Amino acid sequence: MTLTQTLMVGGGILTAAVLATYLIPAHVHVERTAFVPKPPEAVMALVASNAGYQTFNPYKNSDPNLKIDLFGPDAGIGSGFRFAGKEGKGAQTVTALTETSVTYSIDLGARGKPTQSIQVTPVDGGSKVTWDMDIHMGMNPVARVLGLFMDGMMGKTFDQGLKNLANA
Repeated sequence: MTLTQTLMVGGGILTAAVLATYLIPAHVHVERTAFVPKPPEAVMALVASNAGYQTFNPYKNSDPNLKIDLFGPDAGIGSGFRFAGKEGKGAQTVTALTETSVTYSIDLGARGKPTQSIQVTPVDGGSKVTWDMDIHMGMNPVARVLGLFMDGMMGKTFDQGLKNLANA
């Protein structure tokens, strides 16, 4: 095989590999659920508050030097915080609130803008708490491949946060 033929075959394989990444779904959903031995109103008071969120923020476990700057009202729509640490920087803001759920908009700059929510359902002895995240990975082939591993990466973070919430 000539050098030209080798380059053409190599280029064809590379092109096919990049095009194959577009078969990977661009939307990623991660979800975890846990029992929290607190009444729903106590859980909602924490999850809807910028300071309350810090009592169970899972990133504080992995980064003791995490910088947090609270902004907006103490709780409810518009409350939030900016963060900077070893896993990145950005901001999280409460964008929707009901008696049983809170939705957060997260701005990670070039890394994306996921939406997270926490739903709280009363159960005997406490609350069933479901924490989920949705993110669109866009057209970047590397981001789409990364999306395949998002459940494993973020799932551990949500599990830690739910454990922290149960102990808050």
